[in-house]
Amino acid sequence: MADAASPQDTTPNGAAPAPEPIVTQVPTTGAELFADRKDVVVVRVLLADAAGAGELWDLDREIPAGAAVEPVTIDSEDGLNVLRHSAAHVLAQAVQQVNPSARLGIGPPVKDGFYYDFDIETPFTPEDLKALDKAMARIIKEGQTFRRRVVTEEEARAELADEPYKLELIGLKGGAGDTEGADVEVGGAELTIYDNVRGAGRESETVVWKDLCRGPHLPSTRLIGQGVQLMRSAAAYWRGDQANAQLQRVYGTAWPSKDELKAYLERLAEAERRDHRRIGTEMDLFSFRDEVGSGLPLFHPKGGVIKRVMEDYVRQRHIEEGFSYVGTPHISKEELFYTSGHLPYYADTMFPPLEFKDDEGEVAQQYRLKAMNCPMHNLIFSSRGRSYRELPIRLFEFGSVYRYEKGGVVQGLTRVRGLTQDDSHSYVTPEQAPGEVKHLLDFMLSVLKDFGLDDFYLELSTRDDKKKDKFVGSDEDWDKATAVLEQVARESGLELVADPGGAAFYGPKISVQAKDAIGRTWQMGTVQYDFNQPARFGLEYTAPDGTKQRPVMIHSAKFGSIERFMGVLIEHYAGQFPAWLAPVQVLAVPVAEAFDDYLKDVVAQLKAAGIRAEIDLSDDRFGKKIRNASKERVPFVLIAGGEDAEAGAVSFRYRDGSQENGVPVAEAIERIVTAVRDRVQV
Repeated sequence: MADAASPQDTTPNGAAPAPEPIVTQVPTTGAELFADRKDVVVVRVLLADAAGAGELWDLDREIPAGAAVEPVTIDSEDGLNVLRHSAAHVLAQAVQQVNPSARLGIGPPVKDGFYYDFDIETPFTPEDLKALDKAMARIIKEGQTFRRRVVTEEEARAELADEPYKLELIGLKGGAGDTEGADVEVGGAELTIYDNVRGAGRESETVVWKDLCRGPHLPSTRLIGQGVQLMRSAAAYWRGDQANAQLQRVYGTAWPSKDELKAYLERLAEAERRDHRRIGTEMDLFSFRDEVGSGLPLFHPKGGVIKRVMEDYVRQRHIEEGFSYVGTPHISKEELFYTSGHLPYYADTMFPPLEFKDDEGEVAQQYRLKAMNCPMHNLIFSSRGRSYRELPIRLFEFGSVYRYEKGGVVQGLTRVRGLTQDDSHSYVTPEQAPGEVKHLLDFMLSVLKDFGLDDFYLELSTRDDKKKDKFVGSDEDWDKATAVLEQVARESGLELVADPGGAAFYGPKISVQAKDAIGRTWQMGTVQYDFNQPARFGLEYTAPDGTKQRPVMIHSAKFGSIERFMGVLIEHYAGQFPAWLAPVQVLAVPVAEAFDDYLKDVVAQLKAAGIRAEIDLSDDRFGKKIRNASKERVPFVLIAGGEDAEAGAVSFRYRDGSQENGVPVAEAIERIVTAVRDRVQV
């Protein structure tokens, strides 16, 4: 388990605590307060009569007396967002310089970068992006100033009369939070336009471009520096709605320095080398076929081995942890999912109903492909009376579920439409709930460590109190459930990050976020506290006093889904699995045909010891056989020639190209068996 500072002592990204705020005595600006700090790009301001965490303000914006002010540096999370949003404005300015007829959409910062949407006649080409990079560089070098102006709706409409998408956003002022990216433009208490000013402070100063925006921005385009680069373009629907116009979206990345940009591009290149889709093809693990459908993987024999090993491992672990293995159908009558509450809350990601008609052609019954296992587990619990003495009752299955993900987000094994969950549900008394959550979290972390992931933090997903209609249950239920999860998460010693609004409709959850070998974060398993479904299904147990009481239901999945977890592992290991997971653990390669029988005997001994061993008897030359073994990323390649056969030995060739000669066969087998048993990487 990775060491982590206490959540109370760090910001969510592990940075040092924020400095003590400065309380202003007279009106001032952030530029005046932090004139000696070149790394401060905006300030966080909490007005004297306001509550909350404060707002980000431009450095030149006047701050009234009595406000609490904190500096925000360019390398902080907020500072990076300001940098990237400012870069998005420069991109939009460059696009309209090159193509004055381009109409502006939205340009928010996103993880590691930014994008901006445009309405243009012809989609962007790679050559267009190169030209835009150069145009942006000229704007950045000029050192244009971002200047904020408060405007009325009428003034904004007059100034932006040629920008139809901006005019639409103006009408959203004060309520844009639920629209894709719109809150970077509007949604606050007032409308603002940002001017890009050339020659600010001089008689010749000129407004060269402007955009509707909430801000804040960098003081100058020059601070964007050389750490910005456009990456790609794609089609995107206006405000994420397929009923709206299709725009062209340009993605870019921005970093505080050229070196940080270079490091990011190197990480992207390494991620591309590790792409599980490419490696899966090279290793012949799985495929996707149009004849089957998008997001529905076919596991080939070698991929099937990995999948079986994963299933065997986690099935045994669940049994050891007190779970009972159950099985449920792939389809169910639609009414079951109304009872559980998933319809209509989850309807958008469920496949449409399967209709069964009567003799007159009328729909007699509608079934649904199962999108979750919990409703059927509830039926197993309620199949007979339950006593408090039986609790906790823990049910587990490899449940195949089907979710109609949008085509744009389906991606290899990591986002599929047909998936298998190592899904479990614990039914406990309210008093048992904290202990069960801890048990499940410890179980999950131990599973991840066995698979070679050991750098974690936790995310606590809670209800969005501004959108209570999207969640079920009373305030009391939510407060109690959230408190239980938060207490267990904090006691784990891992960093805890808040995810407001990210809860399932029926209760809060803890998710484990794990970092892979190149530092990327993946959401893995979850533990969810559910007070909703036991009530909807009328689940009960008999308490010690003879009364009927309602259990708490706790959902958990250790892998999340086997498909996604395999995709993560392929990229984590770059296909070089530890021996216990590798589809072929040993490949024997004879130097010449004369040594085939010798190595066949070695392979037979390995198989007898439970090792997945094969021998390459193809007509390929010896060198090509070695190259093939390298491409297939086999952990142990055993070579035998004349000296090896005479000595009753083999030679090891490892994945890094190194070789160890003359290892006695018995010792070689013992080494391999030990490596598999101990789950070590070789």
